[in-house]
Amino acid sequence: MSKPSKQQLTLHKVIMVGSGGVGKSALTLQFMYDEFVEDYEPTKADSYRKKVTLDGEEVQIDILDTAGQEDYAAIRDNYFRSGEGFLCVFSITEQESFQTTSEFREQILRVKHDRTEEQIPFVLVGNKADLNEKRQVSREEATNLATSWHIPYVETSAKTRENVDKVFYDLMRKISEQKAAEESTQNGKDGKKKKKNKRRKCLIL
Repeated sequence: MSKPSKQQLTLHKVIMVGSGGVGKSALTLQFMYDEFVEDYEPTKADSYRKKVTLDGEEVQIDILDTAGQEDYAAIRDNYFRSGEGFLCVFSITEQESFQTTSEFREQILRVKHDRTEEQIPFVLVGNKADLNEKRQVSREEATNLATSWHIPYVETSAKTRENVDKVFYDLMRKISEQKAAEESTQNGKDGKKKKKNKRRKCLIL
């Protein structure tokens, strides 16, 4: 059977989390529009959508860029609940922003309590790699944290565009793999149900 011409594209929902001022918006805008915005006015939250090709398949990415200082826990929890994958961003020039990544991760795990850690696509991102001379967080320290969480660690620069596409595409792949695993589990359950129903029927070959 041929697929319908107006097939709905798969949508991957990505949430940007991290302290204020670490470059979440700069990364998002660089990925979306290929431009570097240095002075970005922090807002409550901005949502972006873009059609991209992921491993030969056309998909849509939906990016929610949170402000980093959400005052209302309920709003923040809603953001986290709606996300399928998370880019947790800190600045390599700011040790404090690195420390708060643990808090964001704990909040996400709490909100998504129906899933295990492995079922939540997550990438730790050290931004502002172009400011290496001002580095406060070593690559080793960040890599060790990511390893303990069983997730990848990538250093980016929204200014030079270093690894910007990589972190979004890597996360989309993880989301896609997670969806496929869930679909496979669901199909397995459905298959067992069908087998039970079919047992009493005679099949004519």
